[in-house]
Amino acid sequence: MSGHSKWATIKHKKAATDAKRGRVFTRVIKEITIAARSGGDPDANPRLRTAILSAKAASMPADNIKRAVQRGTGELGGGQIEEVIFEGYGPGGAAVLVQVVTDNRNRTVAEIRHIFTKHGGKLGEQGSVSRLFERKGQILIAQEKATEEQLMELVLDAGAEDIRNDGVNWEIVSPPEAHEAVVGAIQKAGLETVSAEVAMIPTTSVRLDSKEAQQILKLSEALEDHEDVQNVYSNFDIDEKVMEALAQ
Repeated sequence: MSGHSKWATIKHKKAATDAKRGRVFTRVIKEITIAARSGGDPDANPRLRTAILSAKAASMPADNIKRAVQRGTGELGGGQIEEVIFEGYGPGGAAVLVQVVTDNRNRTVAEIRHIFTKHGGKLGEQGSVSRLFERKGQILIAQEKATEEQLMELVLDAGAEDIRNDGVNWEIVSPPEAHEAVVGAIQKAGLETVSAEVAMIPTTSVRLDSKEAQQILKLSEALEDHEDVQNVYSNFDIDEKVMEALAQ
């Protein structure tokens, strides 16, 4: 069982609660602001285009999107924020990447370090685990929504490079530059996605036992709940029955 794809499913289920707290909007606004620093034209800025698609999927008002872009390009004032990637190890030696957007690096470093330590992990040096991940488009579709053959015919022509079975969903992987086209093909076919994002996908995995699995999920959730954290990625691998039991 791929830990990252299954964790993405669990995160999606948490999204309803996050939405009530405004967490979804906050995270997407930060992503748009950071992305817009490289240019405010989404046609010429793939990262910004992807962030705006996520905002629209979350039903974010157009005015909110516009203001976030303008803050990123400097047209509107606001506090200075920066993007930081933390790397570390969780229980059982699982690699963990944490994408953060913060206006106070020192405070955030201390808080993220504390979360790692509290949950049996350790914050590492820059470059310590990032080599174990690659940036890819990732789309999850519930297996009852389509057959593998139907999806292959649909998404491979759009630029996807692989379809995987994680035991619950079809996981469609594509180069980042093809992500938007693959999402478009799926939407055109009327298929509902569990999630669709450009993510850091692990190239290797670490198998965890039941106790370690429980610890890594608690670490992942604690990191996700931090107000500055945008995304958490890990290469843990957990037996499907164990994952389902822990996800209850």
